[in-house]
Amino acid sequence: MTANTGTPLTAWIAGVGFVSPGLPDWPTALAVLRGEQAWVSAPTVLPTPSILPAAERRRASRVIKLAIGLGLEAAAGADVSTLATVFTASGSDGHNCHALCEQLASDDRHVSPTRFHNSVHNAPAGYWGIAVRSMAPCQVLCAHDGSFGAGLLDSLAQVVLDHQDTLLMAYDSEYPEPLFSIRPLPDCAGVGLRLEPEHSTQSLARLTAWTTDAPAPAWNHPLEPLRAAIPVLRALPLLELLAQGRSGEVCLDYLPGLQIAARLEFSA
Repeated sequence: MTANTGTPLTAWIAGVGFVSPGLPDWPTALAVLRGEQAWVSAPTVLPTPSILPAAERRRASRVIKLAIGLGLEAAAGADVSTLATVFTASGSDGHNCHALCEQLASDDRHVSPTRFHNSVHNAPAGYWGIAVRSMAPCQVLCAHDGSFGAGLLDSLAQVVLDHQDTLLMAYDSEYPEPLFSIRPLPDCAGVGLRLEPEHSTQSLARLTAWTTDAPAPAWNHPLEPLRAAIPVLRALPLLELLAQGRSGEVCLDYLPGLQIAARLEFSA
């Protein structure tokens, strides 16, 4: 791996959330990444956002359910209301966007308030704040296919600079046709990481990341079709190291000509 092009940032991973096609949670993904069971492709099963009040739960879209589920799984055991948060996605709510376009293309162009407020990129962050009554700092990012990397770097920077526990929720949502032909994501998926500035009893591994111009190598794994198809799952090589408890380095796709090098260490 070539010399880094950015300042290394370090934090401790204290929790993981995961949802993808055929993998409804982190324990299931853990078993597949360890080679203990085979991956079977299946439509993504979204968690029920029971933490939301009933009215907001009825209005919650697919991407909102996804983001909240990731956050709650990654933050298990923590006071979620105190965690700084970073939400990052390559797009907004694909199904809601499709419905809005259909409405605007019809004779009746009146858009419902629920459709409208669910269409904005920061809708999951708003629902999260309502659900956990959070007053902690919150960032909402988008960097197209590099959105996981942007969110990871932003989360690490907050941990390092503010010395605050930070929860990363990175996710992608599919679009129906005809938008699907332009942005062909097969299904929704996401990764949640709880990051801490210091080692604790919940620490899983120490993560250090920096940007690099080294190309990301091929990933030879049965989950490669998922990694290649859904941008947020560029994180899978890093999660494989974490699942297997192996110290080491991986290089993750980020922006054109720029990748993220990530090192995991399991010594306290």
